[in-house]
Amino acid sequence: MPAMLVFALRLFIPLMLAMLAIVAPQVAAADDTRIVEQQDPAASPEKRLDALFTALRRQHDPDQAASIANQIKIEWSQSGSATVDLLMQWAGKAIAEKRNAAAFDFLDQVIALQPRYVDGWNQRATLNYALGDYNKSMADIEQVLRIEPRHFGALAGMAAIFSENGKDQQALDIWQRLLAIYPASRAAQQQVDQLTEKLAGTRT
Repeated sequence: MPAMLVFALRLFIPLMLAMLAIVAPQVAAADDTRIVEQQDPAASPEKRLDALFTALRRQHDPDQAASIANQIKIEWSQSGSATVDLLMQWAGKAIAEKRNAAAFDFLDQVIALQPRYVDGWNQRATLNYALGDYNKSMADIEQVLRIEPRHFGALAGMAAIFSENGKDQQALDIWQRLLAIYPASRAAQQQVDQLTEKLAGTRT
């Protein structure tokens, strides 16, 4: 169970991200998979991510899309630092054991060492959200999106916080922003449909 919890926390806003899926014609599936598989291992992280996001926008098969999304998450998790990697492992273990103060301490150290390491901010945002501190979670989400505006997990988290606070129009805007990155996400489509209907009802 602890391992599953750590994995879920790393996805940012687990309940939202667990729903993210992609559906559409399978014509481009094989081509997009080849794009991802044939990436130059010597390419910069930025170029690898750009290629993955291009494939993600074009991929409409749910399983293939999930594979691409997982590769993106792996890219985000690469810190390039043994110290940061160790601190992230310790933070994950502390979260699983509900030692939240220790987890925050480890994550704060990660952010201090590598302020542009997106996974550090994302993990702290997730922990703040899990503890119900939406203001701090939102502040961390904003940092994530400054570093990586295409971070679909952070966008899902931001939309969830807006919804929790009754800010339906803002939540709708963020879900639409997510759809531009993850175009066939069934969760985002469902949320857009529900929020659009809800907002239309309040205006009549």
